[in-house]
Amino acid sequence: MTRYVVLVAYAPGDWADASPEVRQGYSDAHHAFERYVDTHGRRISGAPLADAETATTLAPGAAEDRVVTDGPFVELAEQVGGYYDVELPDLDAAIAAARLLPSAYTVEIRPVVEIPDHAPL
Repeated sequence: MTRYVVLVAYAPGDWADASPEVRQGYSDAHHAFERYVDTHGRRISGAPLADAETATTLAPGAAEDRVVTDGPFVELAEQVGGYYDVELPDLDAAIAAARLLPSAYTVEIRPVVEIPDHAPL
């Protein structure tokens, strides 16, 4: 099994502006994704994220010199709106699962890297 983080991104306001029918379609797609993962692997965690304007960003620099700003680092046409942390047999299975998420989303799949001598949380 390989561990993947699946990031879902969408246009700001996509959920807020959606009709009840569209929202139901989004929910149905997420449930289909979750059922696929449960059948073929394992869900570790996942959650929706608050809107990008609620973000706090720390600029690169020495710990005490890092500049802290409200909001995202860059203006985006899309924003990361949630994630899933899953284990699946391979990338093909991760892609098959990701195809079940709402078609309006941009979905990014990233393998989790294991660092020697670093115990994961």
